Amino acid sequence: MRKVCLLFLLLTVALMPQVKRALTVEDLWNMKRIGTMDLSPDGKKIAFTVTTYSMDANKGNSDIYMVNTDGSEFKYVVASEKNESNPKFTPDGKRMAYIKDDQIWTCALDGTDAQQITAISTGVNDFVISPKGDKILFSSSVYPDCKDDAANKLRDSLKDASKMKGVIFDKLMYRHWNEWRNGKRSHLFLFDIASKKFVDIISGMENDAPPLALGSAKDYAFSPDGSEFAFTMNPVSVVSNSTNNEIYTVQCGDVKEGIEIPRKLISISPGNDNEPVYSPNGKYIAYCSMSRAGFEADKQRIILFDRTAGTSVCVTDSIDRSASEVIWSPDSKLIYFAASNEIYESVYTVNISSKDIKQVVFYNNNSDIVLSPDGTKLYFKQERSTLPFEIFSKDLVNGNINQLTTMNQALLDQIEMNPVESFWSPGAAGAKVQSLIIKPPFFDANKKYPVIFLVHGGPQGHWNDDFHYRWNTELFASRGYVVVATNPRGSTGYGQKFTDEISGDWGGRVYTDLMNAFDYAIKNYKFIDSTNTFAAGASYGGYMMNWMAGHTNRFNAMVSHDGVFNLESMWGTTEELWFPEWELGGTPWQNRALYEKFSPHRFIHNCKTPMLVVTGANDFRVCEEQAMQLFTSLQRLGVESKFMYFPDEYHFVTHPQNARLWWNTIFDWFEKHKK
Repeated sequence: MRKVCLLFLLLTVALMPQVKRALTVEDLWNMKRIGTMDLSPDGKKIAFTVTTYSMDANKGNSDIYMVNTDGSEFKYVVASEKNESNPKFTPDGKRMAYIKDDQIWTCALDGTDAQQITAISTGVNDFVISPKGDKILFSSSVYPDCKDDAANKLRDSLKDASKMKGVIFDKLMYRHWNEWRNGKRSHLFLFDIASKKFVDIISGMENDAPPLALGSAKDYAFSPDGSEFAFTMNPVSVVSNSTNNEIYTVQCGDVKEGIEIPRKLISISPGNDNEPVYSPNGKYIAYCSMSRAGFEADKQRIILFDRTAGTSVCVTDSIDRSASEVIWSPDSKLIYFAASNEIYESVYTVNISSKDIKQVVFYNNNSDIVLSPDGTKLYFKQERSTLPFEIFSKDLVNGNINQLTTMNQALLDQIEMNPVESFWSPGAAGAKVQSLIIKPPFFDANKKYPVIFLVHGGPQGHWNDDFHYRWNTELFASRGYVVVATNPRGSTGYGQKFTDEISGDWGGRVYTDLMNAFDYAIKNYKFIDSTNTFAAGASYGGYMMNWMAGHTNRFNAMVSHDGVFNLESMWGTTEELWFPEWELGGTPWQNRALYEKFSPHRFIHNCKTPMLVVTGANDFRVCEEQAMQLFTSLQRLGVESKFMYFPDEYHFVTHPQNARLWWNTIFDWFEKHKK
């Protein structure tokens, strides 16, 4: 009888629906985060990194996993207390290369027989392997005037031992993003695996390869026969006001230690050129290109360079989207690429002969695209607001999409989240503006909910259907809020004209777009409580909080994170000068009227809204003094305000315990100001 009762109890529990709960900050940091991935040469395996975080240890650790391309045999490959990253299969498919302890290692496909390949004192940032497997291109940060690794090692050791920590700069750019430029530059090295010798491709040059800004790990590549490589570099001596990254090619046979290495310039634009990729047949180099100098958010076109004829042609003029992540089909007839597309990151193909463009994957946020060797399957990472990145495949013959990994399924099964919805509202001058709306967990249409209005940064960016680990829309909604996140003028994914129309007009039409969208939501969604409205934003979103503070009393409280407050002093303290000089039509002395017209500090005396101000000490993009000026102004005006300062963060909050404080402080701030 007892066994029967026990069996009945187990069946009852199994049949009962699982009780779900709302997403928490701890859940966000317990998610396993898939990073870079690589497909084996035979198309049967995918190696990828997974980073896990510990709230107690206040840090993360990256390991390497492998899964078959049909989703079977998921397993660890390389896992230790140290970070392993950037997995890449060797061309013969028998081993896998990766970075550990800032050096390149290889191991067997089961993780055994680990061997260290490089031993450069300055470490390896990233790398690619030649098609024959005999050479490696890698990047490392070195002192340009040091002739070899021994000299770099000595310079570093003397600097570390010295009690004198003063540094003298004599030109821009002396710091970038969150790092001081203390003499080192990113240089590209050609490494011969057999001899273990490496040569600095731009030895003695003050330039960075790959470039310091607007570049990526995709900025160097070998030709199919391994005889040549292409790389990206900004050739000017002062890069703080230049976006002119260029594409060069070098013959591997010309690379010799101690001589100037000949290189051929193949790009033709005064704007940003990047991501060179050779076609499998060796005939072309495809790369991404922006037309306008000094504009980091110009339309990124795909340019086809004919290696024999020396001619170039754009193949994406027919689509009003910015391309990235260029890859070739095995037959060299198609190029696949990713692009922001309204609230998604979609995948497309372009036929290089006809220039016909087709959409391959539309919904959600898709990245890290790679093709099978026979060109019949596309592999990629995909995320949405309710799902962190997982690896997916699409059969290009029958159109089926399959999810290959389920890193967080057990945790996600416990959590109640509502998918992203969207609405369109009229913007300034008749524009159509799209917004995301996310309902809180356990939503009841008959109830009233407070609303959080989010403004994205950039400003040339967009809110999309993603699982963001900092500004996570589902976590904002988790405490019983409706979230409205609008893509106004300046947003990407709606055509270049829409993106362009914020430049020189930071507080103009974009402000109308935003306020119209917010008012539309209040009017049309009866479950929004119009007496409890809140707003938050970071970077340009923080700027807009500061602008709104002097122009509207719509909100109960606001959060300004790393927000621009004084446009003129921001120009003088930021590092990438091309950005404010493009957006505001020059330097402050060249266009002072525009700097003054749209600077929030000139209107802050109108502010009545309680504000939480946030910044990090190592934010060199929007420096801490911007937040300090804002907080000082609010305090002197008698406006209720708080200042949350992170001495160990930069433009982002990246440490688990800091992030927990950030989220809890924001939620407490909003709860305090509910009516």
